[in-house]
Amino acid sequence: MERYKILGDNSGIVAYELGEDWIKIQFRDGGLYLYDYKNTGSDLIEQMKELAIAGQGLNSFVSRFVKKQCALKLR
Repeated sequence: MERYKILGDNSGIVAYELGEDWIKIQFRDGGLYLYDYKNTGSDLIEQMKELAIAGQGLNSFVSRFVKKQCALKLR
């Protein structure tokens, strides 16, 4: 997993991993979630990937738009 850069304010996200049609996000509380095209939608996943790479805004985006649309809680 890649360490999340956290360029903005403190984030609840510490790491992420990108796949072709999914993103895994590890939160500061230890939770690890998989979001994918099927459950979250391709447009939202692609926006999440961009925010993850940029290191800014991913936590608030997840909270506002996709929090309950994860495919799987891994941890």
